[in-house]
Amino acid sequence: MRPVTYSWLVVVVAVACAAIGWLGIAGWIAVAVVVASVGMHVAGNALGTTLRDAADHDLARLRRRTDAPAELPRPKPTRLERRQSLGRLVPVSAGIGATVGGASGAAALATLTSASLAGAALGGISSAVIGGLFGFLAASFIEIIRTSLRDAIAAERASVTADR
Repeated sequence: MRPVTYSWLVVVVAVACAAIGWLGIAGWIAVAVVVASVGMHVAGNALGTTLRDAADHDLARLRRRTDAPAELPRPKPTRLERRQSLGRLVPVSAGIGATVGGASGAAALATLTSASLAGAALGGISSAVIGGLFGFLAASFIEIIRTSLRDAIAAERASVTADR
């Protein structure tokens, strides 16, 4: 190794020792995570290099060997491959989630704790953001599942009619 590498290694070890002394057990855990991450990075690079070097790079010979046609028709892109809006369900459900989350968060803070009006309003806004996020995620998930099922059913029907 070069001297610069050793210098950086000394700096990293010194910072790790300082973290261990300052943070205690959390420092030990941080050091273990960093060491494990570096080890996995090195192992991944070694494995990737080995696989790259062992790969067959003569694609022309591979194409001559197969019986597949040289040019396959390009399939029509599905709805999930195209960039388009998810529809009206997503903003509506995000709005409903934000409304329900904000109202329930503000009401819970006002009734269950001794929060001030400003605290309840701030908590309601925070709850509205989280509720809107959950509404958006749920609606997006449902819309993507619905679209992919619709595409799969259409593809299945097309293959059944093509076989006849």
